[in-house]
Amino acid sequence: MTQIEDAKKGIITGEMKFIAEREGIKAEELRKNVAKGYTVIFRNLVHERVKPVAVGMGVRVKVNANIGTSRDIANVEEEIEKARIAVRYGADTIMDLSTGGDLDKIRREIMRAVDVPVGTVPIYQAAEEMLAKGKAIIEMSEDDMWNAVEKHFKDGVDYATIHVGVTKEVVEKMKRVKRTVGMVSRGGTFLAAWMIHWESENPFYKDYDYLLELAKEYDVVLSLGDGLRPGGLPDAGDELQMSELFTLGRLVRRAREFGVQTMVEGPGHVPIDQIPMQIKIAKVATDNAPFYVLGPLVTDIFPGYDHIAGAIGGAIAALNGADFLCYVTPAEHLGLPDREHVRLGVIATKLAAHAVNLTRFEEEWRRDYTMSLARGSLDWEKQFKFAVDKERFDEIRKNRPTSTEACSMCGELCAIRLINDMLRKKGEADEAYL
Repeated sequence: MTQIEDAKKGIITGEMKFIAEREGIKAEELRKNVAKGYTVIFRNLVHERVKPVAVGMGVRVKVNANIGTSRDIANVEEEIEKARIAVRYGADTIMDLSTGGDLDKIRREIMRAVDVPVGTVPIYQAAEEMLAKGKAIIEMSEDDMWNAVEKHFKDGVDYATIHVGVTKEVVEKMKRVKRTVGMVSRGGTFLAAWMIHWESENPFYKDYDYLLELAKEYDVVLSLGDGLRPGGLPDAGDELQMSELFTLGRLVRRAREFGVQTMVEGPGHVPIDQIPMQIKIAKVATDNAPFYVLGPLVTDIFPGYDHIAGAIGGAIAALNGADFLCYVTPAEHLGLPDREHVRLGVIATKLAAHAVNLTRFEEEWRRDYTMSLARGSLDWEKQFKFAVDKERFDEIRKNRPTSTEACSMCGELCAIRLINDMLRKKGEADEAYL
């Protein structure tokens, strides 16, 4: 049975026990949230070495890192190293978004290289296989699409983005609703173009129950994709985005009845003041399904720094109920990210997630509290121990043009050192503090 089916029957699975211990929560509370569909567990039944991860209500905000080849750059070893870097710096899951090279080999190699859950977008493979044959993407058959989905599920992917909400109805709306940026989702665009060309309904929407059967067989979490997410601030919250969102809400309920775990993907580019409202609308529309956001990016004019724009939006989104943050790298909108871009993207997004997690989990708060104590006593060894990016910490410390125990910013004028010295002289120092 799937995790949600077991949970509904009152069964606490091995995966639930593992996650509960890791999260520091009660297994019974986790079971209840999984039963309701408020929390999902990533763990394909045939993905053997993966450590299950939970996303949703009652657990920590999680971080995903996207990697993958392009048709221009298809270096398998490079993508494997990016995956390892992402996990090293705190990514809870990896998504392989490869569109170039031997996609089957790349996916399987990445899954062997890391022990975190792996997600994919199967429609990418169906589209790439058309191009490899010298055909247009719109020449895909329905069987081509379904074969890609089944292949990914059989390979053990733990969650998959399927753009089920890009329906014929919403594609018709696209003809009259003018957008500044248009449609930016690759998978959603492949399907929309196919539907316009063939004047047919989205196969994943038309035969949604068949998709549920496939997902149920492997207990794959369906990540209901946001094909109409805003690709620029002016498009945030428009009719297209909201129409798709409410369709996804209906599909979430159907999946729960069927015994399939689902989460919903969200924006995108959203002005900072709109983020709380958008998250709340999404949670109501999808009956508290786990919500997975890309960013959201809070400004469009800082290319090269989109990892910061995304971290700002991600922190606000998570504080208001988003459960899963997809990282954004400095290369977003500019090119394929390299290893350093991946590292910076993960760290920025992990920072955003942790900023919210420490307000909810005492263990997370204690880490920051201990770092504060170490800073208060200028204990650099302890500060190094609790720093997330130790390499960066060490690099900056070693390059200081000073030998004082304080940092070179203040040197002899260090406020912490001055007051600590004074307290020591007066015999009033608190040893726990110092």
